[in-house]
Amino acid sequence: MPALDCLETDPVIGLLKNTSRISLSKNHLKSFTPKMLTPFRYYLRVRYGECDAQKVVFNARYAEYVDLATTEFLRALGYGEQLFSGELDFQLVKQTIEWKAPARFDQVLEISVFAKVLGNTSFTLVAEFRIAGHDRALATAETVYVLVKQHTLTKTPLPPDLRAAMHKGAAGVTTDHAGYFVGSHSK
Repeated sequence: MPALDCLETDPVIGLLKNTSRISLSKNHLKSFTPKMLTPFRYYLRVRYGECDAQKVVFNARYAEYVDLATTEFLRALGYGEQLFSGELDFQLVKQTIEWKAPARFDQVLEISVFAKVLGNTSFTLVAEFRIAGHDRALATAETVYVLVKQHTLTKTPLPPDLRAAMHKGAAGVTTDHAGYFVGSHSK
């Protein structure tokens, strides 16, 4: 079994640091995040209108998928009401997406979301895309957001409760908008 560095976000400087090593089999490691082995997962089915003529997901759609998964991640952390009321507001300042393989029409995507860096006013979320039930990552997105005040859109520090919730993550929580767990897993 391979050894893996355990990483934790330093609460003072918001950077990942190596705290120890653990051993995991390849099948047990989809995504390793601070203090969790099974991050929040969001499932969606690729719709026809999200694809090009070859029935491959158009690259710009991945940013939309990240937005959906981020919203559901925050809801899973208990911040749905604040998000929808505008009390919790943030702006995307940078997004990097690395594609490794295509997603196609009618496939169910599993998007794992976790916080990578928690800064003073910013936070970085990672979204890993897989075909549901498969280990291979299709794409990875890193998105940097800045928390802002609702009416002025000026930067504001992450509140301690939000910082703690993001650090902890929503381990084991799943939101299934694809109906993947209700019916057949054949698609």
